[in-house]
Amino acid sequence: MNIAVKNITLNNEVFTLTNQRAAFWKKEKALILSDLHIGKTAHFRKNGIALANQIMKSDLERLSVLIEYFQPEKFIVVGDLLHAGDNSDVDEFCRWRNQYPDLQFYLVEGNHDRLSAKLEKKLCLNFKSELLTINGFTFIHDFDKTLAEFQITGHIHPGVVLNSSVKKIRLPCFVQTQNQLLLPAFSEFTGLDTKNIPKGGKFFVFTDAEIHEI
Repeated sequence: MNIAVKNITLNNEVFTLTNQRAAFWKKEKALILSDLHIGKTAHFRKNGIALANQIMKSDLERLSVLIEYFQPEKFIVVGDLLHAGDNSDVDEFCRWRNQYPDLQFYLVEGNHDRLSAKLEKKLCLNFKSELLTINGFTFIHDFDKTLAEFQITGHIHPGVVLNSSVKKIRLPCFVQTQNQLLLPAFSEFTGLDTKNIPKGGKFFVFTDAEIHEI
């Protein structure tokens, strides 16, 4: 798996964007991502739609490579860690999580994160809340116009449409505005929203090999 990176500056802090749908905040040693939707494939299988669990395994393998690459101390999920509560995919995620007992696990709750006390304990979370603020940056699943701090968000699964001579290509992206960094969905098993994304921002579009600013 190739990791391409691009550094950007947000409020005088350097963040590293990657082509693997995650960002790294070097000063805080924090790996940041959103919308893993763990359990989505198991949910589909339960409802009669045959999907291989290799989809989730691939997401977790990418996560492991990013952890090895950046050596983070914090792992911040900006909402929608889960997709549909507890199921067999969550068990697999927990086994993966237990490989990294020293990694502090922060969950900013998203609209899919309906956690019982039992499930919260099972996930081995170090922190869970609707928002998290660190050194002037607020992590929240969906952008909140009432907050003054710079927000790092997810939820939308942002994407852009690029026109080629052959066809239109839809690609995931990061979006940076004056007061927001919108993260792509980390899971590759998600749709893309190319319409409801922040206006007037910078778009960082990535492929398997590189990141382009458009």
